[in-house]
Amino acid sequence: MIPLTSCALVLALGLAPHSAERAAAMTTDSAVSATLPGAAGESLPPADHVPPAAPSQPMGAMDSSQMVDVMGMDDQAMFGMFSLDRFEHVDADPGAALAWSLQGWMGGDFDRFAFRSEGEREHGRTDRADIELLWSHAVAPFWDAKLGIRHDFGRGAERSWLASGIQGRAPYDIDMTATVYLGERGNTAVRFEAEYNLLLSQRLVLQPRFELNGYGKADPSARVGSGVADAELGVRLRYEIQRRFAPYVGVERHQLLGATADLARAAGEVAGDTQWLAGVRIWF
Repeated sequence: MIPLTSCALVLALGLAPHSAERAAAMTTDSAVSATLPGAAGESLPPADHVPPAAPSQPMGAMDSSQMVDVMGMDDQAMFGMFSLDRFEHVDADPGAALAWSLQGWMGGDFDRFAFRSEGEREHGRTDRADIELLWSHAVAPFWDAKLGIRHDFGRGAERSWLASGIQGRAPYDIDMTATVYLGERGNTAVRFEAEYNLLLSQRLVLQPRFELNGYGKADPSARVGSGVADAELGVRLRYEIQRRFAPYVGVERHQLLGATADLARAAGEVAGDTQWLAGVRIWF
């Protein structure tokens, strides 16, 4: 057995060089620290920052309206937008036509007054058109619920409807609108629209668009049958000279379906037509 005194001697001899190194390092650190500003109670030099002057008119307690005026911020401010989405010349059968689709709104972040209209004029008269006046309420990010009235006018009987629907942006940036209508004498209708803006460049945008209309009851005076009545599928290519002003060209297929197509054929009209388009899109 190795005596305890021998172990202690070996440990002391082994640690001695390391202890000397640590002591030398501590001495060096102390010397460096003594040369730094503020060491050993030495005061730091004054900073170059100049504090701002005290306000000449201190602000006291304010209510929300006063704070809006002072800070220039208002979470309940009124603002609006108008968009002429489509204003176009249509080369269709049996002749040319002028078509439009517009919408606008005014209000706050959650509740707004909205309106929209679309239609078509042929040979100097309105062939079909409607206008809607709506209350719009935000129900989710990018989605608004709509409630209001719609009025149809143009060739055929005029109709008024109660309107209820939803409008917003679905995943993958698809703009969608779905609306249900309740009309006179139990008539019902539904309209679904979807479109997508595909950026080919910073100014060139390709826009596919789809629309579908259906009716719960036949209404020969309005030239519609029961069931799915018509569909539109088209594409427009626009060049945004400015974001708010963009001319475009396009092509669209308009097809009457089911009983509505039968009514058109009985009246000597075509049930489907491919249309070439040229127009302009404006918003502000």
